[in-house]
Amino acid sequence: MRVRHNNTPPHPNEIEDDEAEEILFDNDIPPDADDELEMEEITMEELEARYGYLSDDEDERSDNPNNDTVFFPPERDDAKLTFMKHKWAVFGGSLHPSRPLAATGGQDDRAYVWSINTCELVYEITEHKDTVTDVHFSYDGTYLATGDMAGELFVHKLQENESGGAAITLRKIWEYSMGDLTWMQWHRAANVLLAGSENGEAYVWRIPSGDCKILPGGGVRCGVGELTGDGKKLFVGYSNGGVKLWDLKSCTVVMDVDAQHPLAHQSLVLSVACDKESPLYAAGGLDGKIVFYTNNGPVGSVEAEGSVECIAFPPSNELKIVASGTLHGQIAVWDYTKYGLRALCDYTFEEGFKGGITRIKWLTDHTLIAATMDGSVIGFDARSGARKFSLEGHVAEVYEMCYNPNENILLTVSEDRRAKIFNVPQLGD
Repeated sequence: MRVRHNNTPPHPNEIEDDEAEEILFDNDIPPDADDELEMEEITMEELEARYGYLSDDEDERSDNPNNDTVFFPPERDDAKLTFMKHKWAVFGGSLHPSRPLAATGGQDDRAYVWSINTCELVYEITEHKDTVTDVHFSYDGTYLATGDMAGELFVHKLQENESGGAAITLRKIWEYSMGDLTWMQWHRAANVLLAGSENGEAYVWRIPSGDCKILPGGGVRCGVGELTGDGKKLFVGYSNGGVKLWDLKSCTVVMDVDAQHPLAHQSLVLSVACDKESPLYAAGGLDGKIVFYTNNGPVGSVEAEGSVECIAFPPSNELKIVASGTLHGQIAVWDYTKYGLRALCDYTFEEGFKGGITRIKWLTDHTLIAATMDGSVIGFDARSGARKFSLEGHVAEVYEMCYNPNENILLTVSEDRRAKIFNVPQLGD
């Protein structure tokens, strides 16, 4: 989940269309080489012009006193291109499934849609009044959903521009105010949007009609949620250590485990994941524990080193494994049939250095990537833990990653106010 510090937000297989339809609603229908100035003689404006890694103008710095961190260019930048429109940290990012477009949102209360070939700005969403934490294209690319910390959600429809000019235009077709937002995602096979809230409720909307279901949470923060592999259920983690498995068709609880269970978390649930091919679920907590569940409840657990910020099952799971990343910097691959460690990935950081793991993502069944607080993205062979490649370019925490397997490109967004597009090395699995 997202790393928590000042001015950042708190924690956040293919299926057939007819399966998705079972979610029923009530109303279903570079610097100059000649410049040899000493560092103390270089003005802020000159640094801005040279590097583009500082605030854009003096007015912005005076208006935003907390936006005073200076980010200098990286020593190495593997990125294909860098989008530099955001003024503050960037938290959300998404790649369009079929068009050369990315969408990003951040602490400047802005969401942008831009070209991944040229960085040209396509559209700007200015209506948010708080940090934009979630930005997601729908499964078919028809819609773009954006959500901010205050719980203001907007959905824009992408459409061909028949009057000339830009090839694509966006038109707002839906909005909702839900209270403080904790997470948001689209269904994988239907235009259904899901979100969790600080007051514990989880929302399910059909877009564009706005038909809504609310899954009650009893006032306990609903911090994380994930769709099951069949797309029919929602696995949710709460701040009291409890988890629930909701049936989306009937809005009933299939499985409910609270902190009183001997295998349950005794603190905040930070991350959840669902196996794509079987009714197996995993939750990682602030207590360093990873608990495995079936529809009937907990079946086993393992202990990670540090709070479990992220957890993920591979696309298919012949190896019967799950990966986790912790704030302490451990990247582990677990054998869930034995509830034991299969491999530790080849990653260490110096004591006191910011090296915690913020995100993990599977590129293939055997290749895992991890994003770190120092701005790196590192690829590993999950079978052995061996390092395969690294992608450098950010100079601060990477908060989100989005991978397009068809183009083999990766979008990353960061505290350094940048979004980057990387070409992923050939994996050779």
